[in-house]
Amino acid sequence: MKFVEYGKKNSHVIILLHGGGLSWWNHKEVAERLSDRFHIVMPILNGHSGSDVPFTSIEDNANDIISYIDENFGGHVLLMGGLSLGGQVLVEILSQKDDICKYAMIESALVIPMRMTASLIKPVYDICYPLIKKRWFAKLQFKALHMKAELFEDYYADSANISKKDMIAFLRANSHFCIKDTLVNCKAKAYVVVGSKERSLMKKSAEVIANALPTSTMEILQNYYHGDLSINHSEEYAQKLLQLINM
Repeated sequence: MKFVEYGKKNSHVIILLHGGGLSWWNHKEVAERLSDRFHIVMPILNGHSGSDVPFTSIEDNANDIISYIDENFGGHVLLMGGLSLGGQVLVEILSQKDDICKYAMIESALVIPMRMTASLIKPVYDICYPLIKKRWFAKLQFKALHMKAELFEDYYADSANISKKDMIAFLRANSHFCIKDTLVNCKAKAYVVVGSKERSLMKKSAEVIANALPTSTMEILQNYYHGDLSINHSEEYAQKLLQLINM
């Protein structure tokens, strides 16, 4: 796994995990806003553009990040945040190591399995994968994701570089994921967020996560889509992060 870093080397460490099909730039603006106060680390999840190994499972991504934190930061960081697939990886990390961070921000993480959707992913992508490299098709997908226009080139370049095998693998993992019983042991103070314009299944997932975490608050952001907070509203994301850790 590869890592992009911003900020002071000796200050408090924040780990931010990007969404599926994106890359570290998911949190670039957030990192720029916080780099004068924190050491920001943004892993590139396995199987994504810029990564050095294929995607195998959410659990393997979690293990790689835990190992990185153990080796570089003594096993503990101040805060971890994750969007969508990155949020699922974060939930898995919190399930595996209950004291790895003091604070956690979990944004739009699906934890209710969609088995029918998972069964359709491979046949659908066997047919439509070649279109992903087409600029006109990427623009249609980008518009559906409600990301701000200036991120298109990053999105197009990175989505076109993801192999069909990796894309199918992480989309299926995303659709199958559910929380582990050990999540209730997590010691982190957590903030769970989802957009009001997301599917009802995403809102229910946020409730499931919040109910499983002993110390958590949940918020439904009005008129926000999937990933809106970290991708399109970096200033608000940074403010909420600072409020969570009371700094």
